[in-house]
Amino acid sequence: MFEKFTEKALNVVSEAQAIAQEMNSEYILSEHLLLALAKEARGVSLKIFKMYNISYESLYGEIIKNLDITKKTTAGTPNFSMHVKNLLKNTLDLANRSGNPSILYEHLFLAVINDRNSNNVKTLEKLGFNVFAAKTLLEKLVQRKTKRLSHPENEDNKEHEQKSADATDAIFDSAESAKVFERAVAKLSASNYEILGTEQIISSILEDKDSELTKILGSNGVTSELFEEKLEKIQSRQAEYEGRQIIFTPNAFTTMNMALQTAKELGSSVVLPEHIVLGILKTKKGLAYEIFKELKIVDDDLAHSIIKPIEKEMPQTLTILRLAKEEARRLGRNVVGTEMFLLGIIGEGAGVGAQVLSELAINIRDARKTVESLIGFGNEYYDKEIVFTPRAKRVLETAWGFAKKKHKSRIESSDMLLALTTEPDCLAMKALENLGVDAVEIKEGIKKFDNV
Repeated sequence: MFEKFTEKALNVVSEAQAIAQEMNSEYILSEHLLLALAKEARGVSLKIFKMYNISYESLYGEIIKNLDITKKTTAGTPNFSMHVKNLLKNTLDLANRSGNPSILYEHLFLAVINDRNSNNVKTLEKLGFNVFAAKTLLEKLVQRKTKRLSHPENEDNKEHEQKSADATDAIFDSAESAKVFERAVAKLSASNYEILGTEQIISSILEDKDSELTKILGSNGVTSELFEEKLEKIQSRQAEYEGRQIIFTPNAFTTMNMALQTAKELGSSVVLPEHIVLGILKTKKGLAYEIFKELKIVDDDLAHSIIKPIEKEMPQTLTILRLAKEEARRLGRNVVGTEMFLLGIIGEGAGVGAQVLSELAINIRDARKTVESLIGFGNEYYDKEIVFTPRAKRVLETAWGFAKKKHKSRIESSDMLLALTTEPDCLAMKALENLGVDAVEIKEGIKKFDNV
């Protein structure tokens, strides 16, 4: 089910889990979900809370009066109560009725204030919250978002849907990751767990004593023995889900999405265990990450140790993306668009993509001038992390699909260049058109070099 949640909605669920744990609660209750909604409120939803002068602190104070927290538990991770599980199921119905393919933050908010089987509505009303007015506004918001999401120029949600669908399937494409998850699932059966968490995934990675990744983790202080020692101190989660279907926890699901994105950015067409560890380091969530912190692991040092051997192999896409970021910095930008991908493909030089463009008389000097004329110079770069535009992410997604279709182990420059042609309105194609090159010439050039 969590695969339908947007990142913002997933953050609410994760925060509810954290709040329940802070309160030493055995279960994640609807009160914890309401507190998480208040804590994660942004934009219009934040204005709704502020409209009635309700802060996280004031809400927490009111809830704590009615919530029985006298019973303490040493459980490492609280489980969802049956009530909350039903609430989460209701969000799917709300999303379907409003025409949304994904479950949004607003659907969680609506599910909570529609619920008359908890004290949440009474608590909110006691603080002066107008449930009817808020419900009306939230319903309009999700309907308005439906219209925006269906607009062809707004692809953010489309990208999330594709990423969510790919994450749970693509992780099994590599033999290495498939074996990791086979071992992780076996651990679930042995421990009576039903939700696959980051801790089982890392534990199963460490079981492969001969892998290069296990040696890198060990040299950074993460050994199987130390990890298991820390893990044993965490009390097992009591399974409370119907049936025996294994699903990811919200944090593990977020990690898998990040692992998938990391694989693409490192030029791999499959998700490897290395990408999963990097995903944990990037998301900074889950029991596995908590154990890393207890073992005093330095995130950047471990990430560098994992990436260094990958960089030595010099995958074309990794070089292209590095050059694209350098071009963005040169132009004073902290965002990489498709035009930077084009410059990166040319700059990489050795790949089929660069060779095709060279035969079409496209050189780096002319391409840079054309890109500069399209976007100009900025002053946006101040040591910030450089991010990709939604369109650039989509191009990378398409290139990844091309590589997988041809059964390549890595995304190559030809896949990147071909992917650019699927976005006729992107800046890269506009730059190429200004240089006198069209999509047909590019496709024919790639076919010639690839002997397709």
